[in-house]
Amino acid sequence: MAAWITPPGTLATGVGALPHRDPAAACDTVLRIFPEFPFAPTLPNRGLQEQIVIMDSEPLPGRVIAEGRLTVDREGDLSRAMEQIYLDYLEKDAARYGPSPAYASGFHEMMGRRLPAARFLKCQVTGPVTFGMQVVDRDRKPIAYDPQYADILPKMMGLRARFSEQEMRRRTGVKETLVVLNEPYLATLGSSVVPVDPGWVRSGWEEMAAVVDGGLGVHCCANTDWGFVLSLDPSVLSLDAFGTGREVLLYLDQITAYLERGGVIAWGIVPADAATFARETLESLYGRYRAIRDAVTARMDPEVFDSHSLITPTCGIQGADEATAVRIMETAAAIAGRVRGAE
Repeated sequence: MAAWITPPGTLATGVGALPHRDPAAACDTVLRIFPEFPFAPTLPNRGLQEQIVIMDSEPLPGRVIAEGRLTVDREGDLSRAMEQIYLDYLEKDAARYGPSPAYASGFHEMMGRRLPAARFLKCQVTGPVTFGMQVVDRDRKPIAYDPQYADILPKMMGLRARFSEQEMRRRTGVKETLVVLNEPYLATLGSSVVPVDPGWVRSGWEEMAAVVDGGLGVHCCANTDWGFVLSLDPSVLSLDAFGTGREVLLYLDQITAYLERGGVIAWGIVPADAATFARETLESLYGRYRAIRDAVTARMDPEVFDSHSLITPTCGIQGADEATAVRIMETAAAIAGRVRGAE
């Protein structure tokens, strides 16, 4: 089971990706808007190496990056590389699993900052489900369906998460960390077209949680089996409350039980899509959040709800221009400030 984090009390933070190409400017922006709960931004617009999945692929045995795609080649002998992952996992040795600057410029930039105002520091790692479903072999079969890769992926990504939390604590001075797994492919739970085995998802989650000391969360920006995801007891569940709020509220009993156990929900109420954001106002988005809060607090103590909530954009906002991305984040911070009575 993942460790619970200290209740954040409806602070605001971001999800991950930003449109910036300058890591220093991206980190400056994050620290200005979210001083208490900053995140190490991912910057996919800098190039292929910083895009989801590829940015976490350096330790992957047999990886091949060609023609803008990440695949695996099993023609060679991968046994030694596979065995090394098993050994490192058993020893909780994450030294080999850190991203190089070319794959994580925002992370490395944030690691060079001292963060005296930060209560938490967050980063993102591709989850094993999304990684396994997006990376294919030479026959275009997702490696999640290969028994050996399916076995090592949670261990490899767990060590990536462990390295990340250790670096965040060691280099920035922030004591409380949160690593969030980017898992859009959890939306395929229950799908007959792109099947994902829930047993594999659960066992992989447990393997990752076993090597992460601090917070370990999940982000899924599409609708999914929320009851199943909540049953994993992630430290933080990050979701698109703007787009899927109605579906999420079908799981009110599970939501309230999760929050009362100690979990935190990051309510993504501010659209990350620039065109959708342009059609909304601070008042309309605050009203949407209040409607969700009212629905949940009809079943539970409002103080518990507020203490175990975060406000975020719906997803990464790499598709907007920098000025719009800043306004999206500022809107999330403004909603959080209003809820907390600061405005």
